[in-house]
Amino acid sequence: MSLLFQSLQLKNHTLQNRIVVSPMCQYSAEDGFANNWHLVHLGQFATGKAGLIMQEATAVVPEGRITYGDLGIWKDEHVPFLKNIVDFVHSQGSLMGIQLAHAGRKASTNKPWINRNQFLPNDVNGWQTVGVSPLPFRETDHPPVALSKDAIKQIIQDFKTAAQRAVNAGYDIIELHAAHGYLIHQFFSPLINNRTDEYGGSFENRIRFLIEIIEEVSKVLTTQSLWVRISATDWAEGGWTCYESVKLTQILKNINIEVIDVSTGGAVAHQQIPESENYQVPFANRIKTETGMITGAVGLINNAQQAETILQNKEADFISVARGFLQNPHLVYEFASQLNIAIDWAPQYERGKESF
Repeated sequence: MSLLFQSLQLKNHTLQNRIVVSPMCQYSAEDGFANNWHLVHLGQFATGKAGLIMQEATAVVPEGRITYGDLGIWKDEHVPFLKNIVDFVHSQGSLMGIQLAHAGRKASTNKPWINRNQFLPNDVNGWQTVGVSPLPFRETDHPPVALSKDAIKQIIQDFKTAAQRAVNAGYDIIELHAAHGYLIHQFFSPLINNRTDEYGGSFENRIRFLIEIIEEVSKVLTTQSLWVRISATDWAEGGWTCYESVKLTQILKNINIEVIDVSTGGAVAHQQIPESENYQVPFANRIKTETGMITGAVGLINNAQQAETILQNKEADFISVARGFLQNPHLVYEFASQLNIAIDWAPQYERGKESF
């Protein structure tokens, strides 16, 4: 029996299958507001029966955006259109998640199709960035301003307020983005965090920012499942390691985190990532095996049998896919066909089964 098309039971929610749409930035918002692009982009995955659709990194403050086109949830006015998206996804039987984020020193860049990785600190579409330390991502970037302890406390509250808005919008899953070199990850990595106060130095100090965010966010949750996405390794000597990711997960398991969404990299420009099929799966496997935490695997998972094998080998509990869904928004239908699994299609699309 296929595990990919078995449900995944969480405490308060059930994924109808174990195929998750990974968060993918669209760089198509204005002043953080979602629009019809986001409704159609995310809605198509729901009509295609993905178990969970995770919304792109959504900034908790304006200066936390990667680009000026990122989604935001820093004001109440953002909520109504986001709720429309959530309601539509629910109407199709899928769960809806939101990834709450702050880009830190990797903020204030241009849209990738205009000039990928162009830093815009002094542009009309840019702003002064902040970070755990005054170290830029690239030597040529304008350096971030190191956060004061008061500023850290404020950002923690910004995450809490954003989570409350996400609850109001009806999201099932709230994921804290602690990966890919963004602000929370910047606190983790010794390659970036050179603080000498209680937020730097030891492992316990470097994870303190995330722990305090979780403590505050948890206060506003009702039935939502709280997840954390991590980069399990920095792929750079002297950086964050898988050993530390396991140690962190053991702590998170006891403070209201239900799932670890496992990715890698993004902390430093000199990282060396050996990209190949399943290259991130061993990290999800190790975290799952050593902690018992529900984990998701992501990264160059391109076909149904590959995804099924990961689950059958108990290397992860669900599969997240990004680029595959951009190539085929109804990838779940294709995966079912590849595995000879009969699933219900949206009735409006039933006639299309004849071509599979």
